[in-house]
Amino acid sequence: MTPDTAVSAAIPATDAAAWWRHAVIYQVYPRSFADGDGDGMGDLAGVTGKLPYLHDLGVDAVWLSPFYTSPQADAGYDVSDYRDVDPRFGSLADAEQLVARAHELGIRVVVDLVPNHTSDEHAWFQAALAAGPGSPERARYIFRDGRGEHGELPPTNWRSVFGGSAWTRVTESGGEPGQWYLNLFDSKQPDLDWEHPEVREEFHAILRFWLDRGVDGFRVDVAHGLAKDPSFRDWDAHTEMISGDGEARPTNASPYWDQDGVHDIYRGWRRVLDSYNPEGDPQRDRILCAEAWVSPIERLVAYTRPDEMHQAFNFDFLDSPWRATDLVERITRSLEAAQSVGAPTTWVLSNHDVVRHATRLGYPVGSPRMNGIDATCPQPDADLGLRRARAATALMLALPGSAYLYQGEELGLPDHTTLPDELREDPAHHRTKGTPEAEIGRDGCRIPLPWVGGAPGNGFGPSERTWLPQPDAYAALAANLQAGKPGSTLELYRALLATRRELDLGVGVLHWQQGYGEDVVAVVNERGTDRLLVLANLGEEPVALPDGTEVVVASGPLTPEGLVPTDTTVWARTR
Repeated sequence: MTPDTAVSAAIPATDAAAWWRHAVIYQVYPRSFADGDGDGMGDLAGVTGKLPYLHDLGVDAVWLSPFYTSPQADAGYDVSDYRDVDPRFGSLADAEQLVARAHELGIRVVVDLVPNHTSDEHAWFQAALAAGPGSPERARYIFRDGRGEHGELPPTNWRSVFGGSAWTRVTESGGEPGQWYLNLFDSKQPDLDWEHPEVREEFHAILRFWLDRGVDGFRVDVAHGLAKDPSFRDWDAHTEMISGDGEARPTNASPYWDQDGVHDIYRGWRRVLDSYNPEGDPQRDRILCAEAWVSPIERLVAYTRPDEMHQAFNFDFLDSPWRATDLVERITRSLEAAQSVGAPTTWVLSNHDVVRHATRLGYPVGSPRMNGIDATCPQPDADLGLRRARAATALMLALPGSAYLYQGEELGLPDHTTLPDELREDPAHHRTKGTPEAEIGRDGCRIPLPWVGGAPGNGFGPSERTWLPQPDAYAALAANLQAGKPGSTLELYRALLATRRELDLGVGVLHWQQGYGEDVVAVVNERGTDRLLVLANLGEEPVALPDGTEVVVASGPLTPEGLVPTDTTVWARTR
């Protein structure tokens, strides 16, 4: 790898116009986006009402986190009916209306799909409990007899991502202790057995159900978790969504992450999606995006081979320290790995499972990864975090490939870092509280959005109710107060997205630029004869732009002398 190697979005001539190769997709977390009925929880009607805002923002598509029927043990990632909408969020008719309205505005719709596990209230699992050991109903899930003289010990020592054992013992119909079922997450989320053909057929049918209603693709939850090592060997490492550390210990060393069997599953899914585009028109592609916390990145890009998924989130980029050398290395390696399979890189900085980048970048460089922040933690430098977050986003949106934004980041929203424990809902918090593996949880990044500063609930809905309380800082960051205000984070995002689209940055070729020092990320995005210099200054001293460049967008103000100050990214036209 050399810093002056040209790297691109790896667009084959056969599908150079495919929308998903360069799209900017906006994640909507429905319960926290907008409340249409005043009950304090966001809903599909609220999302539909805000689609003009997303159109004006300039995104190409929205990704909706789960809105299916669910007991909400894990905020909807515990699905009891994949073919209906939870009444908390509306109805199937509301979902169809949302898709139709989005398409009228030129916005595509990607929906979440949760295939690793169902809810324990799913009809299949209830039938499995009633049918008993050895039944066809239990074969759809991973049931095993326990170890020990009376089966009193779990089948393996696997731990749940949310803390505690990954196995739950059932009480059989006669009242006696029975078999154990696998739950890599909460005990209310039993893992499906993807070796069972009926499971595969059912999800093909679920894909078709939503494709028939016009959705444009699926973000696949825990995409690296469906296949398990058939030996069910013990595994002593701490269980996290990402359990590898690169070449030294790849993720697939675990018996339940990134097993090779997942790829045959997604080849079947790709055939289903491709059948909805028989003419092969790249503008009609329906897509799959993998949430796969996989390392090294060479294993991640295997999910995006031509007959599998279209996109896979680049969490290596999300996890990068705020150091120029780290960013250059990760960007280069990501693009080169994606080129090896002819795929785009899919950039992301925040989502509903991680601390928002406006908050985590407010800590000293090199701080350990956080699983949440509360009042007992050192508090971030909010101004520093927002300045770096704006610069990081400006760098990300200049890169070739696709990109995902998380709702509210365009407002510069931080996490709620002082949310009281008694208000938290994340099962990871409740399952680990008081244990050595205690987690604060993800509630802080899932706070309802502020739309109207100073209004009840900051305009989240027609009442003052919000299912989680908003921090005081949200009032001044409300969308209405930033719209049209020069220098606001909302207007920065609008400018970045408009310029990215105008200049086709998502399909450009990168050329690393030298001579700015090791604390600067400098690259030219080239499209034909057009050249855009992207310069991100992560050092302490201001940096001069080359003579003859014209600044197009900057993440923050330049110095009076026209220099690029620390923690600032500039887009400038160059010859």
